[in-house]
Amino acid sequence: MVQYTLAQSPEIILTVSGKDSAKAREKAMDQLMELMDSGKLPTDLAEGFGPQQFIEVKEPSSTVSADEDAVTQAVQILSNLATLKLKVQELRSEAVKVREQVDILFTDESVSEEAIANLKEGFKTLKTFAQTNLRYREARAQAEEARTVLDQALQSPDSKASSDPKADKPSDAKASDKTTDTKAEKSGK
Repeated sequence: MVQYTLAQSPEIILTVSGKDSAKAREKAMDQLMELMDSGKLPTDLAEGFGPQQFIEVKEPSSTVSADEDAVTQAVQILSNLATLKLKVQELRSEAVKVREQVDILFTDESVSEEAIANLKEGFKTLKTFAQTNLRYREARAQAEEARTVLDQALQSPDSKASSDPKADKPSDAKASDKTTDTKAEKSGK
């Protein structure tokens, strides 16, 4: 269902089945003509009013869909973090082994061509680990915000008032001030 209104008469709502399209606007135009013919339209429309001048009425659920989009994006970010975490864990032990072998390059000991070839092959693993680890760190920073979005989405409307940590702090601060004042009075006497 799609709804249209007129800039000249926003109280008039014309409902047509389907999505916003030229055909739907033509159907709304037919409804508008019926209203004009029956004298139920409070505004005189100027000549040349056409279907393209209808204003589509959007449902207020658009804010809900924005929240849903934020939740979907948060889940994707957390999923990406999980994938990167696994990859970093898989590569870490291999990268540490390669890193230990790098020290061979800085000694005066002779090294076989095979050891150097293995080391060069290991550099690929080291590079992949380092890049993945950097991406993981960036993703983790983004995931903090995603976790907050999910926490907010998972809260029930009733729990917002009772679980608000700011609501408890002023009373706690007053209580500690009274305790401090009482101690100060006793020590002053």
